[in-house]
Amino acid sequence: MEFVHKPVLFNESIENLCIKPDGVYVDGTIGGAGHSLAITKSLNERGMLIGIDRDVEALNVSRQRLIDAVPRIELVNDNYKNMKSILANLGIAGVDGILLDLGVSSYQLDNADRGFSYRFDAPLDMRMNTNDKITAKDVVNNCTKEELVKIFRDYGEEKWASRIADFIVEKRQKVEISTTFQLVDIIKAAVPVGARDDGHPAKRVFQALRIYVNDEISELRESVLNAIDCLNTGGRLCIITFHSLEDRIVKDVFTEEAKACICPPDFPSCVCGKVSKINIITKKPILPSTKELSENNRSHSAKLRVAEKK
Repeated sequence: MEFVHKPVLFNESIENLCIKPDGVYVDGTIGGAGHSLAITKSLNERGMLIGIDRDVEALNVSRQRLIDAVPRIELVNDNYKNMKSILANLGIAGVDGILLDLGVSSYQLDNADRGFSYRFDAPLDMRMNTNDKITAKDVVNNCTKEELVKIFRDYGEEKWASRIADFIVEKRQKVEISTTFQLVDIIKAAVPVGARDDGHPAKRVFQALRIYVNDEISELRESVLNAIDCLNTGGRLCIITFHSLEDRIVKDVFTEEAKACICPPDFPSCVCGKVSKINIITKKPILPSTKELSENNRSHSAKLRVAEKK
């Protein structure tokens, strides 16, 4: 299957990186190198791109697509949460820009074998890194009802979480739930037809399972803090999110790291010692244009936030 993925907020993210020809840039979620190709075209032979991805297939595609790139290229099969150690291993003290395009790629969604999509019948997998141990099948069959409810509510904002969990527990007592269509049928049985007012009834549950299996939320805050620390002065951090949980975390971290002293206002002088690390470039997130919304369905929930290291 060809790795096809149309980058979201493409021009906006490249523009906001403010690329220097001899700079060092990190694409922490390189995917099929959609954004990275544009970054490398703005770099000269003294520049460098570090591409990180949990998906080996994505890295293999990126390696081919970047084969004629002028700057130095380093591709790493890892999680962007480990950016500090990745850069240390490469002997790099700081970088001039970082791009994080969060969430699942179109290729992963459209590759039936990966089990990310409710549109194809496939094994319940959903692992971005196929070497990880826990799959969606493990979660659905082994988590307690209470754990399933929490996953569906916290990561999918699914209002029918409890009823869906009940139906899953009842079904798995009779047979193992091992495929996407098995799970889709259970969700359809649990969610009343009249309540299906927001697209496919399985959409939120599949999102929640993907986030949980790949641990996308729990370490996002620390990952953003680490990314800020990795920037040189004047370096830009561009983060594209696709749902409110991600966006809220990014917004909160940016707000916290932009603040200086956080002592109570009645203190005569600062005792906390906190310094402002960044300037927030986007007071409100950048949203897709009307043209992009009409051309790329995946862009509908996308938001871009940008910060600059002081």
